[in-house]
Amino acid sequence: MPVQTGPEADRLRYVGAATRRIARGLDLDEILLGLCRSAVPAFADAILVYLRDPLPVGDERPSGPLRLRLRRADGELDGPADQPHDAPVGAAAPLLPALDAPYGSETISVLLDGPLAEVLRGVRPVFAESPRAADALAELLGYPESPLPTGRRALLAPLRGRRRVIGAAVLLRRTERSPFEADDLLVAAQLATHTALGVDKAVLYGREAYIADALQREMLPDSLPQPTGVQLASRYLPAAESARVGGDWYDAIPLPGSRVALVVGDVMGHSMTSAAIMGQLRTTVQTLAGLDLAPQEVLYHLDEQAQRLGQDRMATCVYAVYDPIAHRLVVANAGHPPPVLLHADGLAEVLRVPPGAPIGVGGVPFEAVELPAPAGATLLLYTDGLVESRSRDVWGGIELLRERLHDAAAVVSPPPLEPLCDEVLEILGPGDRDDDIALLAARFDGIAPSDVAYWFLEPQAQTAGRARRLVRQALRRWDLEEQLDAAELLVSEIVTNAVRYAERPITLRLLRTDVLRCEVGDDAPLLPRMRHAAPEEEGGRGLYLVNRMAQRWGATRLGAGKVVWFELPIG
Repeated sequence: MPVQTGPEADRLRYVGAATRRIARGLDLDEILLGLCRSAVPAFADAILVYLRDPLPVGDERPSGPLRLRLRRADGELDGPADQPHDAPVGAAAPLLPALDAPYGSETISVLLDGPLAEVLRGVRPVFAESPRAADALAELLGYPESPLPTGRRALLAPLRGRRRVIGAAVLLRRTERSPFEADDLLVAAQLATHTALGVDKAVLYGREAYIADALQREMLPDSLPQPTGVQLASRYLPAAESARVGGDWYDAIPLPGSRVALVVGDVMGHSMTSAAIMGQLRTTVQTLAGLDLAPQEVLYHLDEQAQRLGQDRMATCVYAVYDPIAHRLVVANAGHPPPVLLHADGLAEVLRVPPGAPIGVGGVPFEAVELPAPAGATLLLYTDGLVESRSRDVWGGIELLRERLHDAAAVVSPPPLEPLCDEVLEILGPGDRDDDIALLAARFDGIAPSDVAYWFLEPQAQTAGRARRLVRQALRRWDLEEQLDAAELLVSEIVTNAVRYAERPITLRLLRTDVLRCEVGDDAPLLPRMRHAAPEEEGGRGLYLVNRMAQRWGATRLGAGKVVWFELPIG
């Protein structure tokens, strides 16, 4: 087949190349830049692009009067008038000598019965030949004092999206160049159509990405708790491309017995759906953690929940429980990158935890391992966005992370937690951030055995009196006589209530840290409820006293019972 030549073939090749260039744009700026670079200088000497302000999203109806704002200008618009046409860019005679306002800041209110509104309603591109079209161009450009290009040297093309006109483009040619031809109206129409549809998609997709990102951030914790015996720090970085909103999350959940659950997860996929699923799974983890289940049981029930949410609801998750009194760590993994432990001596170790299957696979058991958690060590949980990129695989990234932790500890050991998180993120190169990143770091301080007192007490009538004596002995040993009266009274009230309902031995534990914490556990799952006793009643005032005298108090239901606790200030 012979190759077509001539002006018509040239126009077709130009339109094909220009529309492909416009379509490559992923966001609003890229689409408008593609239009300007395609139009100038191949098709026109200058172009100005105006868009609605604000741009409507999807099917929403624009509110208020029609306003257009100059969003992009390209070409020789403001050069000195005494320069020839072939002078360098920016040095030629100005096409719009009176358009003095900075480009990108001009806003025009379109009169509903004016010439510009009439041209925009017509949708098709027009030359500034008729008085009505020339007036429309003057209205759009703010009625400049100097003469405008007229006739077929000025072309006004409305930009119509799927539902409505969203703007206009002005294409101008100098007197030294041949004017536009009738067939150029078809070229301008193609450029305008592809640009408008691209802007529609970019605005809609940008809104979806914004909502997903906002949803994801709202579902992440505003701040981390400050449990006894551990320091916590976290980081969250969205993907470099706004289109890649994911479902990464992290959490730290205080548990009974001064323990804390450390969680990091990653929902597979990048969309608003991923962010929504992340929120559901995070809420499920918090609920399961409140039942004080073992880590492998938490992952098992989380897997069941993911299957109930629907097919292909896949996620990875690592769930760890740190006990600052026993200095132990219990970890279970569901297809997630393994945790890294930085020891106090500077050794960075990738923990050997069975990887397990991702959440949502179904029917796969999970396994937990118990590991030592020495004081001064730092545990890092993270999502794969930190260690995986186009330039390296996951295990290469994990090795790089381990080396970075070792180098940080060589400077100062243990390294401060917040700067350590920032330093860890520096392993990412300029083009490495393809995915969201969630990072949770825990510095194990532990609680010394000398600061813990623990007893098992039979549920008998005389147990409250024995509990008071044990508390008195412990506080005197700790030189906390100023808390004796309050601690004895509150312990007596809580133990008395536990003895009333317990069938098995109850537990009494005292912790001395920055506060004095008392915990009473029993096998009755019913949580106590504070009430106001009537004057003639002999009982019912125990929790009222606890509420008035303690600095903080609470009750937590366990898998087999509950724990009631209170804290008193020290000093």
